[in-house]
Amino acid sequence: MKIVIDSEIPYIKGVLEPFADVEYLRPDMITPETVKDADALFVRTWTVCDERLLSRSKVRFAATATAGMNHIDVRWCSAHGVVTANAPGCNAMGVVQYLFTALFYAAEMKKISLRGKRLGIIGAGNIGGRVAAMAGKFGLVPLVCDPPRAAAEGPEGFCKLEDLLSVSDIVTLHVPLYSGTYKMAGVNFFSKMRKNTIFVNASRGDVVDEDALMRARDGFSALIMDVWHNEPHVSPEVIEAADISTPHIAGYSLAGKLNATAAVVRAFADFAGIPELKDFYPDSGHGREEVSRFLDTGGSQEELARRLVDIFPIGRESMKLKAEPGDFGRLRTEYRYRTEFYV
Repeated sequence: MKIVIDSEIPYIKGVLEPFADVEYLRPDMITPETVKDADALFVRTWTVCDERLLSRSKVRFAATATAGMNHIDVRWCSAHGVVTANAPGCNAMGVVQYLFTALFYAAEMKKISLRGKRLGIIGAGNIGGRVAAMAGKFGLVPLVCDPPRAAAEGPEGFCKLEDLLSVSDIVTLHVPLYSGTYKMAGVNFFSKMRKNTIFVNASRGDVVDEDALMRARDGFSALIMDVWHNEPHVSPEVIEAADISTPHIAGYSLAGKLNATAAVVRAFADFAGIPELKDFYPDSGHGREEVSRFLDTGGSQEELARRLVDIFPIGRESMKLKAEPGDFGRLRTEYRYRTEFYV
């Protein structure tokens, strides 16, 4: 059996070699030609697994070491006997960390108090649900909009989108990208938001219409962006317009990467019948303090902001991207996975 693996997936080298012939390739080298003799494929977000890539190959298993699967044509794969796998929820706490760090860092920059502010959360899946559950620990009041969950569970505890936008002091997106969310944050969306709202997108770049975002920019008290249209060829103007601009690293925590690699290896073990790997978890060589540090959420806003930024110096990452917007891909690739927090 031959396996082709994105060389930037961490903590996987040496794991599958006892069971297969393994080739590691940079994402730009994963092409129809290089995968044609492969039986299995492990990728990340920048490799699109679709008919163009796979139709002339032997691939019967395609896994992405990411939570999202927008770059996997699941329908085509299913119709052509290709088993697919991903790592749902692997980086959820990393994105939660990103959100609260960015909010408190921006609030200190702008001299805005967050205490008692209404946090409008759009999408309450693995990430949004955790944001809602943790909001109170940071002195925020969560409001949640998730129409699929509201339909399945009943309306109690959920807001309609227009109601959430009209009353929230902070609006944060945590939705998957599909036809129903493509450019959902457009002219109509922004027109319903209160003046001086903080707006955050750490979900998918194309859930925001960036032209509409730029027209609405002056109405925000702060703009925080981690995901972008047309990555890695991102608009320098949008990068500059945001108060915090980062190169799609919200989920790039050490724990998140360990979880993702574990998930895809276990899925492959199930597919290929390898019992030795069914409970696999990477040996990262890191202790708990390096993977996840305790965060005391008490004290003043200034103290909490300092603690958050000590664990994750988000301002430094934003300055790098603002200084070198054309190096988006390099900055993302070279980003050093950070420690998460727990409370």
